[in-house]
Amino acid sequence: MERMTTVSVEESADQDRKAPGRPRNAQTDRAIIEAVFDLLSSGQSADALSMEGVAAKAGVGKATIYRRWPNKEALLVDAVATMKGPLPEPVGESVRDDLVMLIAAMRNKRMEHYGKVTLCLLPEIARSPEMRRIYQGVIEPRREVMRGVLRRGIKTGELRADLDVELTLLMLSGPTIAQNMTHWNPQVPDDSFAEDLVDAVLRGAAA
Repeated sequence: MERMTTVSVEESADQDRKAPGRPRNAQTDRAIIEAVFDLLSSGQSADALSMEGVAAKAGVGKATIYRRWPNKEALLVDAVATMKGPLPEPVGESVRDDLVMLIAAMRNKRMEHYGKVTLCLLPEIARSPEMRRIYQGVIEPRREVMRGVLRRGIKTGELRADLDVELTLLMLSGPTIAQNMTHWNPQVPDDSFAEDLVDAVLRGAAA
């Protein structure tokens, strides 16, 4: 995502103020979300993150942020949703291919940047039941997509009839999240990660 200048963002914010009722300026929204990413990925904790700091980083007034998000928690949740991107849609022809696609979707070109952001958000999610509930609401639809692929595989006979769907879901997503956040094992190649992980899990899950 391209960096925007302070002047252009402020002009966009001024346009918002001059025209009440207009749709939110997408450029301003992106600048604010990117400011959250930049602050968190630089090592600032989610707890220390402030609306004032985000506004200064994005080059907008604090009121501009509050017109879009009522509090910091809502802003963080939108940041998580932006990191995740749109829900992936399985093709439905092959369980393996669909799982590879879903894992690959979790490892986009900004995974290292986003991994640092996630690390900073974890303490906030662990400490705040409300933040945890909202965060789960963001990621649960994605989990359900993968559950659907696994259940379909059981039904078609591609996967074992006694497969534990929740455990398999954890086996697929856990290593992906860990590798994204910390690049825990640098010996694992990024370009074939999704295929290698899915094939390893399917050796025990396949019918």
